[in-house]
Amino acid sequence: MSIFKQKKGLGRGLSSLIGDTKNSSIKNKISISEIVRGKFQPRKIFNKTSLEELSNSIRERGVVQPIIVRKSEQFDDKYEIVAGERRWLASQNAGLNEIPAVVIEADDIKALEFGIVENVQRSDLNPVEEATGYKRLMDQFGYDQDKVGKFIGKSRAHIANCLRLLSLPKEVIYMIETGKITQGHAKVLVGMENANLLAKKIVEKKLSVRQAENLVNLFKKPKKIKLISKDSNLKELEDILINKLGIRVSIKNTKNNSGSISFNYKDLDQLNKIIYILKANY
Repeated sequence: MSIFKQKKGLGRGLSSLIGDTKNSSIKNKISISEIVRGKFQPRKIFNKTSLEELSNSIRERGVVQPIIVRKSEQFDDKYEIVAGERRWLASQNAGLNEIPAVVIEADDIKALEFGIVENVQRSDLNPVEEATGYKRLMDQFGYDQDKVGKFIGKSRAHIANCLRLLSLPKEVIYMIETGKITQGHAKVLVGMENANLLAKKIVEKKLSVRQAENLVNLFKKPKKIKLISKDSNLKELEDILINKLGIRVSIKNTKNNSGSISFNYKDLDQLNKIIYILKANY
């Protein structure tokens, strides 16, 4: 059985990506000092508690799953991490001098693909890191949202929603990265001019996503009602009837020339006058 398992629902797993690379070779151990961080690692924040738990596990059982590395282009005799930076960090904390690794040949786009797939499979990325990874695929390697979705195994709507988070103010993005607000909270803030203020209120009041939606709706500007100017001929007819009857008249006409005429009376005398005119003439 392969040591690289692919979760259902993902477009491609690590095993299939390794199969795409040339001359993949398992090297039993590599010195930790010979390894440098990957320049395409999408993950920027590592939970200290989770990292310590992994370090404790490595002290007892060792590193179960090898990391994936490639030859470094920047440093001679060094390997750059393609996938497994968290295991590498935890191994250092556990006091290990060596770590099991798979050495592959991979270009920059393959390295970025590895990093995104590994972290998305494990749900290790926060929403901002995930969105930044997708944006990098698009900006640097010519992916569009459909291609990113197919590659990751996510819907195009999911990719679009992730990318929208990057339009939020830096302060709000930091709140997402640090877990102060969730992706659900962040979604309702997209497009709001006062997103920073609203985010602070959400944190301060510990609002649920539904409560945050209600708060945001209070600050949304009401849609402007488009006033349709009345045809000059209709306005002239209204004025003629008003002058003759002494009663307010409104004429509404649609594009297909159907419509209505309204007589607005203030008392019974005016109503009787309208009835008298209609009976006398029709």
